[in-house]
Amino acid sequence: MPGIRYPRVPGHEVAGVIDALGPNVPDWKAGQRVGVGWHGGHCGHCKSCRRGDFITCVNLLIPGISYDGGYADYMIAPFQALASIPDELSAIDAGPLVCAGLTTFNSLRNSGAVAGDLVAILGIGGLGHLGVQFAAKMGFRTVAIARGKDKEPLARKLGAQVYIDSETENVAQALTKLGGARVVLATVTSGKAMAATIDGLGINGQLLIVGAAGDPIELNSLALISQRRSTQGWASGTSLDSEDTMNFSVLSGVRSMNEIFPLERASEAYDRMMSGKAKFRVVLTTGN
Repeated sequence: MPGIRYPRVPGHEVAGVIDALGPNVPDWKAGQRVGVGWHGGHCGHCKSCRRGDFITCVNLLIPGISYDGGYADYMIAPFQALASIPDELSAIDAGPLVCAGLTTFNSLRNSGAVAGDLVAILGIGGLGHLGVQFAAKMGFRTVAIARGKDKEPLARKLGAQVYIDSETENVAQALTKLGGARVVLATVTSGKAMAATIDGLGINGQLLIVGAAGDPIELNSLALISQRRSTQGWASGTSLDSEDTMNFSVLSGVRSMNEIFPLERASEAYDRMMSGKAKFRVVLTTGN
């Protein structure tokens, strides 16, 4: 990340208990269960903040990047970053929801899609397995897109009504046969895979990008113009959005699938995550 200064403790999906409060902290109390996600605070004075759009703050604070994050027994965070964890969620359940869960839930609920619309989730990984659950629970006709037939049973178990194997099927043609997608939520890190869905969008369809791809996304301008299709990126959300995500998850039964490691094995857990083999989030636990 640009501007990061070392040493730095990583971690921006954090669940814990307030141990102590600094001066002039309103509302929060010691002993409350809270989470901290990608939004770790904002400046309050830039144009985005003055419009109330805190997640696009030009001076956005990010745990693990702007200040020490959650790979620790303790961390310090601005009170604006705190999200209250419902009693029904364990810390292990809550942690992934304040970033991965928040990003998929918040992007879908702001996409303009309504119940009954065809919504496709591209990728069944750390973000995608949550995206499929949220899409199904929001009442969308949910399509899961991934590589290989082996992922189909899980995708259907998570709530997908239709599964498209991108290795054996033309994704755009398959979506078109279904009537065209109102939204494709792209959770993968492949620009090529994202571009392959464009022609499968319906009229006014949207490619909604939450996966950070390292390669370019090649777009055919005629394909966009002819059907009023569009592409848009989506960045996480605020602490209140995290609370909405967790509350919806409690009501609907959405949960992250996690592999759990103790903090002492953080390096091993990180390697497991980066390998792409984890199913699907890797959660560190502490003795606190």
